Amino acid sequence: MNRIRSFTRPAGIPVLIQAVITTIIFAGCSKNDLTEHTISSITIAEVSTVTAAAEGNTDNAYDADDLVENSTFTSTVAITFGATTTISNPLSDGGVTITQSGDHITITSTAKAVAYEVSGVTANGSVKIYSDNKFQLTLNGADITSSNGPAINIQSKKRVFLILADNTTNTLTDGTTYTTGTEDMKGTLFSEGQLIFSGSGSLTVTGNYKHAIVSDDYIRIRSGNITISGAVSDGIHTNDAFIADGGTINITAAGDGIECDEGYIVINDGDFTIQAGDDAIAASYDTDDAIDPYVTINGGTFNIKTTEGEGIESKSVLTINNAVINISAYDDGLNAGKHIYINGGTSYVYSSTNDAIDSNGPMTITGGITIAVGAGAPEEGFDCDNNTFKITGGIIVGIGGATSMPTANVSTQRSVRLGGATANQLVHIEAADGSAEALTFSVPRTYSTMLFSSPKLKAETAYMVYTGGSVTGGTDLNGLYTSGTYTKGSAGAGTTFTTSSMVTAAGGSAGPGGGR
Repeated sequence: MNRIRSFTRPAGIPVLIQAVITTIIFAGCSKNDLTEHTISSITIAEVSTVTAAAEGNTDNAYDADDLVENSTFTSTVAITFGATTTISNPLSDGGVTITQSGDHITITSTAKAVAYEVSGVTANGSVKIYSDNKFQLTLNGADITSSNGPAINIQSKKRVFLILADNTTNTLTDGTTYTTGTEDMKGTLFSEGQLIFSGSGSLTVTGNYKHAIVSDDYIRIRSGNITISGAVSDGIHTNDAFIADGGTINITAAGDGIECDEGYIVINDGDFTIQAGDDAIAASYDTDDAIDPYVTINGGTFNIKTTEGEGIESKSVLTINNAVINISAYDDGLNAGKHIYINGGTSYVYSSTNDAIDSNGPMTITGGITIAVGAGAPEEGFDCDNNTFKITGGIIVGIGGATSMPTANVSTQRSVRLGGATANQLVHIEAADGSAEALTFSVPRTYSTMLFSSPKLKAETAYMVYTGGSVTGGTDLNGLYTSGTYTKGSAGAGTTFTTSSMVTAAGGSAGPGGGR
């Protein structure tokens, strides 16, 4: 490569002669060489995404019957644990029967429109409820430890509105063994029916026997601060569905963080921090096609870590419409049995041993920012086997040992496959004429293949890839720089490409999938 050196006119050489010499020197330089060496830095353009028409599932699981404000409860039964446990039951002759054995309280109700309120502390107690009708259960500063079963055991298939009273702290703990019996008891807070959380109070649940919070129907969290401090198995376990509209949920579990056995998961909002031994969030039914175990994420914030399992798994279709997702998984970060759709949000997905994002069917990305960090070969940043990989929008950075290639005849946004870089290096792509930056990315781990797609990649444009260098005055989003000034590092052989087609291969390795 020709280098441009400073030139000082020796005394006595006429200006015209110097001009001729200078012209000869510069005539030996290509346009790209001149640009590369005279422009040593470039401004990082603000990250902006092009979002195409969303695809996949838009279900928000709305049900007016799940809104406690649409129900009326006219009578309140109060239980206050303490040195002397007190019970106030205005319906003792109206359909509510309460029996007591120490601090173990059993309620049997045929009445309608009943609200129960539980408060106080017991080191060896529980509340069991049988009800023929839906009811409201308010935890108003309750601290219940049960030595031989669930702390709260709801043996009713009706809807339960569980209210965490404002400005209260509530704690539920079960025993390591349960008294044997014919009734189903799977965790510290157990319900046979729908369990719907609301209120702005706090609840901490410890599952010493099996799960922490369980419903044999579905669980919906509308609001509240819920902490699963530990669970021998799952933090939250449900049969038919898990739905979240808000709340702050912090889960530590030896099994799954949130598992739906025979149904779907829809998360509209909420702040989730999950540390799981197995999968963090999973709709796991895969017996037959009678049930569709889809996962749809419409919003929320997710900080997920797994020590053995996957980050977010659907045995059917996984759709991410909008969310801020940060996953560090032992296995696949995102996994779906049939299709993955990413329509928006910001996702950073890291797998320590497997693919970052893995679909056993097609994969479609229409918008958002997605950074996928897979393990070394043969694992991939993006993996969709031998299926269609469609990219119509978004900013996509995938690194690993290989990648599935986007399918050119259905994609509308350009992408490029590149070779590797080492951990903590900067990788920078800019137009060869120095006119525009396309990517500035801080590498989180050594990789051999990168897949990059962005609206910044323009048709029929030559680009140069740099490694190293530095960024000043910049901010980054999981390694993807969104502002600042990049000062160039090195550009070695094979670091140029031209976007002459929808999908460009300029290094790295292709795994199965896409590319058709």
